[in-house]
Amino acid sequence: MILKPHDANWDMMMGDTKTEDKLRDFYIPNYILVSGADMPKVRIVPSCPVIVFVNAKSGGQLGGELLLTYRSLLNENQVIDLGEKAPDKVLHKLYVTLETLKSGGDVLAAEIEKRLRIIVAGGDGTAGWLLSVVSDLKLPNPPPIAPVPLGTGNNLHFAFGWGKKNPGTDRQSVQYFLNQVKIAREMQIDSWHIIMRMISPTEDSCDPIAPLELPHSLHAFHRVSQNDTLNMEGYQTFRGGFWNYFSMGMDAQISYDFHAQRKLHAEKFRNQLVNQGTYLKLGCTQGWFCASLSHPASRNVAQQIKLRIMKRQGHWEDVLIPRSIRSIVCLNLPSFSGGLDPWGKPNRKKMQYRDLTPPYVDDGLIEIVGFRDAWHGLVLLTSKGHGTRIAQASRVRFEFCKGAADHTFMRIDGEPWKQPLPADDDTVVVEISHFGQVSMLATPLNRSQSIHEPLSPVGSHDEDDDSIDEEYADAEEMEERRKFGASETFKFPDGADIA
Repeated sequence: MILKPHDANWDMMMGDTKTEDKLRDFYIPNYILVSGADMPKVRIVPSCPVIVFVNAKSGGQLGGELLLTYRSLLNENQVIDLGEKAPDKVLHKLYVTLETLKSGGDVLAAEIEKRLRIIVAGGDGTAGWLLSVVSDLKLPNPPPIAPVPLGTGNNLHFAFGWGKKNPGTDRQSVQYFLNQVKIAREMQIDSWHIIMRMISPTEDSCDPIAPLELPHSLHAFHRVSQNDTLNMEGYQTFRGGFWNYFSMGMDAQISYDFHAQRKLHAEKFRNQLVNQGTYLKLGCTQGWFCASLSHPASRNVAQQIKLRIMKRQGHWEDVLIPRSIRSIVCLNLPSFSGGLDPWGKPNRKKMQYRDLTPPYVDDGLIEIVGFRDAWHGLVLLTSKGHGTRIAQASRVRFEFCKGAADHTFMRIDGEPWKQPLPADDDTVVVEISHFGQVSMLATPLNRSQSIHEPLSPVGSHDEDDDSIDEEYADAEEMEERRKFGASETFKFPDGADIA
């Protein structure tokens, strides 16, 4: 016997307590989750079945407490500790079971697959990990994802209205969140594929984090297409994806040192406000507020790379990066460094002159923004503040050649690593390209903007006005403008002999 919500026998079978009324909407029975479990005589179709993944190490002790609360409210087998089980194996097994039951005529399995939603409790790195798993598995009906903010920045969470403060872990708070998941709307966002090629470095045992400890979303594989220009003997190629941002330089170095300290002294990083204070302190002690004095211009990330972009298929363009840029962010969502929007909203004049658009999350374009120093980053706190808008593109290619620095720092969706750079005539290549879309769940406080729904979301910036300097350029950059013209993205004419 199968009952659906609001059937006449529903309340008789489920009881009439308020708690049961709330939780039955999210419950998945054991016979779908555990091999060999008995099938119940009465099977009730939940209106919003969920699988919950919790990073118990996130948020200090909060992750562990949240895990226990979810397990006390739901079937404990539908609440997964990411420290014990890998999400790809859990979801693969679940969908194999659902497909098997569906083929046998199981109506409940078909309804659960159609209605399933995923909750992931953790920071940006954990949320990105689940997004990459759902994307890689190519599920027949990919479930949308709702993130619980347990990290320090929680940028992805904030972009879709789930907040950036760590939540309560009591039963009432969890039930409130579950009800928000139930009424949240689905929203498509762009996925971005990233490939990196380099000679594999030797590991430096003195570093608290290995020089090349890559994030979950970036993994090694042995072989790429024979026709791919990145397929070179003697090199290691890494590939993966991201959904919020890829950054390099100043911000990634601060994040790297933060993660290094947290790995050595985890007991000191159990409070979100303390963690954010540590971030600010690292920005000061590393000298990013007086970067022109403490960081030689020759080591700026802009001096280490050549940037090429593609806006039209098959047509690469060279882009000039101001020499004083020390941090570059490739941004998919309007939420970075604790919910700030580095791109902002270009006014109509700039949109027409520089071919710029608002930062839509599903337009197939990624925004490339630069920062000179920490003071430049603080401009984002103003109502119309933004970074140096470098370009928008559907494909981006960074080439690192030998320079003054032997390494830089990179970060994907909150997970940083130390990246060795060429010591001879070698080149490290990072290429980013559009790679389909995934589904997120958004609340009414959503800040992300869809190209199909151009109305401004909650809290969006007003348009820039001409009284605010577009690039906040210093004297060095103004000199470059006098040489190459006003456009920051100076382009060599097609067919020009650069030599």
